[in-house]
Amino acid sequence: MGMGMMKGPGALLLLVVAVVAAGCGEDDNLGLVPTATPIAATATAPPASTVTATPTGYIEAREPCAEHNPLRNAYFGDLHVHTTNSFDAHSFDVRTTPMQAYRFAQGEPVALPPLDAEGNGTQTLQLDRPLDFAAVTDHSEYLGEVELCSTPGSAAYDSDSCQTFRAGGNDAVRKFGTALTLSRPKRFTDICGADGQGCAPTAGEVWRRIQEAADAAYDKTARCAFTSFVAYEYSFNPAASTLHRNVIFRTDRVPFPTSTFEEPTPQGLWTELKSTCIDADIGCDVLVIPHNSNESNGKMFLVQYPGATGVEDERAQATFRAAMEPVVEIYQHKGDSECMNGLSGIIGQPDELCDFEKRRRPPFPDCGDGTGQTGTASGGCVSRRDFVRFALLEGLKEADRLGVNPYQLGIIGSTDTHNGTPGATVERTFIGHRGTDDASPEQQLGPGVLTPGGITFSPGGLAGVWAEENSRPALFDALRRREVFGTSGTRLTVRFFGAWDLPSDVCGDPNMIAQGYARGVPMGGVLAPRPAGAGAPTFVLSAMRDPGTATHPGTPLQRLQIIKGWVEQGEAHYQVFDVAGDPNNGATVDESTCVTSGTGADSLCAVWTDPAFDPTRQAYYYVRVLENPSCRWNAYTCNRLPPDQRPATCSDPTFPKTIQERAWSSPIWYAPGA
Repeated sequence: MGMGMMKGPGALLLLVVAVVAAGCGEDDNLGLVPTATPIAATATAPPASTVTATPTGYIEAREPCAEHNPLRNAYFGDLHVHTTNSFDAHSFDVRTTPMQAYRFAQGEPVALPPLDAEGNGTQTLQLDRPLDFAAVTDHSEYLGEVELCSTPGSAAYDSDSCQTFRAGGNDAVRKFGTALTLSRPKRFTDICGADGQGCAPTAGEVWRRIQEAADAAYDKTARCAFTSFVAYEYSFNPAASTLHRNVIFRTDRVPFPTSTFEEPTPQGLWTELKSTCIDADIGCDVLVIPHNSNESNGKMFLVQYPGATGVEDERAQATFRAAMEPVVEIYQHKGDSECMNGLSGIIGQPDELCDFEKRRRPPFPDCGDGTGQTGTASGGCVSRRDFVRFALLEGLKEADRLGVNPYQLGIIGSTDTHNGTPGATVERTFIGHRGTDDASPEQQLGPGVLTPGGITFSPGGLAGVWAEENSRPALFDALRRREVFGTSGTRLTVRFFGAWDLPSDVCGDPNMIAQGYARGVPMGGVLAPRPAGAGAPTFVLSAMRDPGTATHPGTPLQRLQIIKGWVEQGEAHYQVFDVAGDPNNGATVDESTCVTSGTGADSLCAVWTDPAFDPTRQAYYYVRVLENPSCRWNAYTCNRLPPDQRPATCSDPTFPKTIQERAWSSPIWYAPGA
């Protein structure tokens, strides 16, 4: 069968392999850029009592928030959302606009594909609880092309590439998507002209509308009910390895989006943002959030310093990266990027909870210290560096070598919805994430259509932020200082403090949070220098269950864990500690009815001291919170189908019907002499 005739996920994999074979070797994708100058930001968290200053020359015109809590509230949102402006949403008949996406986040319904004869969605979805914040992150690539190809009478409307795009479906997404896998991507000349510049004016108009939608959605009254961010996604995809980033702006003073066409390296993106935003004296600030490292074939957190001529250059680049990318997205609808068992270069006992929601399953080749390709289509090797737990360890190694940690990363979750439905993470109401690509139960429960996925996909996660109020400055500053956490979609909350002198009974203290800030650092922080005569650091960690709704209460908590990582004699280690709750509490769920049973907790709290602390070694600690088991989305979907219409995956034990929803805190770091 010819490649053009193939259907299903294998077709994209073969196509990207062909593109790579035609000239996208590994060395072609590293890209050298001049040594970056570090921006004026530190890699360590600021003191808990401080807030990053408003960018020079900018004053946000709004009413002060009526609710302002110095001890900070938990806010939930989604910072990874695609709408009809994204080529891989529009091609699957998604017509949700940024304005509609923001309204959905605030509780309004949205109509989704399949479309009827009049072009209206035939499925309706609505959140059971509004979000506190969201960012529409349409791909910066093809903003102009999507508009030109879908607007009758445009200069490019009748071009061959636009006709392919309007035909929609897999062929359209393959054509536009595989163009981004080249080491030096170029725009389609029949759409954008020989110099590639013809799409810029139209892209500018689309970008203006995106900004207007964010401005209209932002609640600037004293209620502070909802915050929107101006944002986009930078879709760097060398040799079909996912190295995408979401770019989030603090204010409405923003530059034109940078795409991989202009800057085909992450270093180029950071440098461009520094020039056009941070240093531009327009009141702009920005941070960058990498995501889907699980599809990166070892490249997302590969330690490299392009163009560096010595250790000082490397140190400057490490500082620059840490300042530009303070947070990572650990979970979304394409799976979990926390950890994976069995990969080389890591010492630690197998962690059965690392099998959670994996994009790929063994057998697959291990990248070792190298890299691979075609991870976007579930191909190539898998690396320890594809997972956040082990990327954090790479950061400790670099901190030992350079004195700077380039991977001092806070943790969030998000959805990566391509339906324009931020926060649609409830398992029982999942109806897909990408228009007609997964709009039916048969597609959702299958192996995937455009890429391997289908039943292995999930509704995605949420970003949790501890901030004084629900405003852009407060939320952005919390992201910058890494006082954030991610969840697999539930709205449980987790707090985490580390100090040298926390009392053992602090869990029972009504002023526990104030004590945590006063004596130590919250999640995302670096422990203060160890006082003379002090022993091991002490941590207090607590979690509250998701309350849910009156109709659908949240699931009780099962346990709290601390994951420690450290480097010893050049080797990376981790250890998992159960510190509260009971993993053997007998909680179960009936897969046929989704009724849960067993005991659990509304809240858990523990004070924990590292029993093997070595003051000479760098270390990190983060919290993982587990709920009791509940039904995964495929159990609900299978149960709704008549028995004779259920596909084989409904009875295949290799596809679990239960899930343990969870949350991950940002780490707290220890550095000798910090």
